[in-house]
Amino acid sequence: MKPIPDQARPIDRLLALMADLRDPDGGCPWDLQQDFSSIAPYTIEEAYEVAEAIDRGDLHDLRDELGDLLLQVAFHAQMASEQGLFGFEDVAQAITEKMVRRHPHVYAQARADDAGQVLGNWEAIKRAERQARGEHDTSALAGISAGLPEWLKATKLQARAARTGFDWPGPAPVLDKLAEEMDEVRAEFERGPVADNHAALEEEIGDLLFVAANLARHAKVDPGAALRRANLKFERRFRAMEALAAAQGQDFAGLDLAVQEALWQQVKATE
Repeated sequence: MKPIPDQARPIDRLLALMADLRDPDGGCPWDLQQDFSSIAPYTIEEAYEVAEAIDRGDLHDLRDELGDLLLQVAFHAQMASEQGLFGFEDVAQAITEKMVRRHPHVYAQARADDAGQVLGNWEAIKRAERQARGEHDTSALAGISAGLPEWLKATKLQARAARTGFDWPGPAPVLDKLAEEMDEVRAEFERGPVADNHAALEEEIGDLLFVAANLARHAKVDPGAALRRANLKFERRFRAMEALAAAQGQDFAGLDLAVQEALWQQVKATE
């Protein structure tokens, strides 16, 4: 049995704990089996749980979720340290240097009078960093990560394109385009059985979602946050319907659609 880390600083205790868990002599068998690839999905999941706590306005839970996310950083840094690549201190140093470099309006003589100028300077600095690394992609779309969630990548692609002037002037033409894409999806459904037309449906629904993401961008709405809230609302209402059915001695799944819809409307009316 290992002693519980008792370092004075909480971050030092966390790093010592992570090292204990990965110690081949008495560490945790599960933690020892992990590598960067196996831990990556947990890192993504914890980031989403941070966002969910913020959406709920649960700041107590936010503290705990941020701790879970910090553990992921410590886990990756420990594995890297074991391979002689870098450690937690290197991670902290790298992000500190990057933030200083990308905020010359705070730490140097550059000017940025509003958030728009800050973003413009930020992108220019990122381009210079890519060029310094020997990357030669000069497209306005260069540097957008291929690993982003697709809704986030869509809005980033659209925002980058907009900086070149390639953008609709406002939400009205985006709404028109959304209606056009909906008509194209409807036409594909009417063309024949879904199984025979799957590829075309996938393409047209993709176009529809891409335009919906663009509409969110014009509304300055984060489509991921909007969808999370829609999911929470649906789950809340669905569970309430199940509870109403149970209170009436009925199995919700056994009710016909008209009765289920009536319960849905009843739940909505109470919100």
